[in-house]
Amino acid sequence: MATANPAAVAHPGIVRLDPISLRTKRLSALSTMTLPLIGTAAATWFLFTGNFTATDIWLFAGMYFVHMFGITVGFHRYLAHKAFKSGPVFEAIMMITASMGAQGPVMWWVTTHRRHHRFSDQEGDPHSPNLHGRTFKQRMHGLWYAHMPWMLSDENSKWSVFAPDVLRDRRLMYFHRTYFTWVASGVILPGLIGLAVEQTWMSFVTGVAFGGLARIFLANQAAWMVGSVCHAIGGRPFENEDKSANNWPVALLTFGEGLQNNHHAFPGSYRHGVTWREPDLSGWIIAGLGKIGVVRELREPTKEQIQKKRDQAAAMAGAGRSATTRTE
Repeated sequence: MATANPAAVAHPGIVRLDPISLRTKRLSALSTMTLPLIGTAAATWFLFTGNFTATDIWLFAGMYFVHMFGITVGFHRYLAHKAFKSGPVFEAIMMITASMGAQGPVMWWVTTHRRHHRFSDQEGDPHSPNLHGRTFKQRMHGLWYAHMPWMLSDENSKWSVFAPDVLRDRRLMYFHRTYFTWVASGVILPGLIGLAVEQTWMSFVTGVAFGGLARIFLANQAAWMVGSVCHAIGGRPFENEDKSANNWPVALLTFGEGLQNNHHAFPGSYRHGVTWREPDLSGWIIAGLGKIGVVRELREPTKEQIQKKRDQAAAMAGAGRSATTRTE
């Protein structure tokens, strides 16, 4: 089992769970990892045996969009970073669709993510791939740990330290308390849609497999690569004092979340792409919603701030090359 790093627990916002809470956390995490995998295996079998319809494929694609929209726009950019503001109706839509992603309740998600930014790639980061040694084997272990096993750790991020604002909000806490209802709804809903469209109970089963369980598994594998792959592999146009990197394949799969170097340079920005060429579907969606008044007060860096960060990175890279030349 994954265990906490003693150095990380020294921070008052990071605590060790008692045995009962730890068992509950691990049971929840293992269920999130294994049950969608079983559904993915079933969906794969349906594909190979031809026991599926076009409706199932559309359900997978549609629910993948809903899932990724909720996590990236709702939990991440809206709630964890306060990158824009919204009214209660659209906030509810974001919280429900994010909870359907089965990545943990509101408070767990927000506190874990804010803690990640506070300690990015340092002791205390809940899912850094860069704290396990420098050999190839150790780096591979770090990548694997940062992808999934970190969720089994006996550490917990303290709510009152990392998310007191969310803790005080009764509306947001309602969605935290009803998390499992929304997860179940996200699994059953595509089955009901499949049943309504195809008019067979088999379509309910395949709808659950494709739009529910397989969607959760594959979308979360993509999302978890943001914390593992995108802190090890990719471009680093900005110097952030961590290993965050821009990985375009991951960015495409996660609606822009894979632009981690950009995000860590400007964590409060509603958009992760700093140029029009960078794939950031969630940023484009938020911008569109802003134009029609659904969201407001969108935060983003100015061109001058972006250029300043680029200049700082270039200066540090130049200083590093000069130091290397002198030692040679």
